[in-house]
Amino acid sequence: MKTRDLLELIVLAAIWGGSFLFMRLGAAEFGAVALAGLRVIGASLCLLPLLWWQGHGGALREHWRPIALVGLTNSALPFVGFAVAATLIPGGMSGILNATAPLWGALIGYVWLKDRLDRWRVLGLALGFAGVLWLAGRKVNLPGGMDMGTLWAILACLGATLLYGFSANFTKRYLVGVPPMALAAGSQLSASLALGLPMLWAWPATPPSPSAWWSVLALAVVCTGLAYLLFFRLISHVGATKAISVTFLIPAFAMLWGALWMNEPVTGTMLSACALILLGTSLVTGLWQPGRREAA
Repeated sequence: MKTRDLLELIVLAAIWGGSFLFMRLGAAEFGAVALAGLRVIGASLCLLPLLWWQGHGGALREHWRPIALVGLTNSALPFVGFAVAATLIPGGMSGILNATAPLWGALIGYVWLKDRLDRWRVLGLALGFAGVLWLAGRKVNLPGGMDMGTLWAILACLGATLLYGFSANFTKRYLVGVPPMALAAGSQLSASLALGLPMLWAWPATPPSPSAWWSVLALAVVCTGLAYLLFFRLISHVGATKAISVTFLIPAFAMLWGALWMNEPVTGTMLSACALILLGTSLVTGLWQPGRREAA
């Protein structure tokens, strides 16, 4: 990987790690649904002009039905889930749970598309989900009783990553060959249409502060619109397998930004669970397989 591509990978991880911070800052005043709606609307306004400028509007019109479903399952619903979690748990914890998306993708691919699971991928699934159970068990079962808010937040994050896993397999099954910009812009547009009315219905009674609006702007323009462009640029330069390695850096930045800006604690439980989940993800995605010799 060239130095420039590596730097872009780190920048992308820092941006996506920052999304959990901005969700924490915005969700408290906007609420989960309004925050997610503004996020996808802002991203659409950034990506749609680029789509037409690149001349991929025809691809969007041709494949609008499956792209609309991807918008619902890869943006609208997961963004609401993570925004709900942002009101209940630290952003670093959400960032760790976000890393389970490749685990769900492999499991759904095995059940639905009959993708093969060798022994290393099976081990990766076991380690990854063991990390989730370790994190959930330590955070939910408190000395004074079960913390139901944390439990619901964890389930919201896992539901979001489950949908990410489904979306990846659905895209692989039905949208191979569709220009990435058509998929990115079209999915944000369909997510905007899906969340438009619910966003208005859930609009906060108290006007949000300027800082909350700045958080939404950063979430929509930087963490969604710009991040998509960087991600697809990386895929074109280094390939999908190396580009997906950004998953391993996101939790670190999510914990870093939360600790620096909101004084969120980084506990031993979070670090150990993160290590298990990322180890499992590395095996599931094939980024690391013991005994495999890489070509020079």
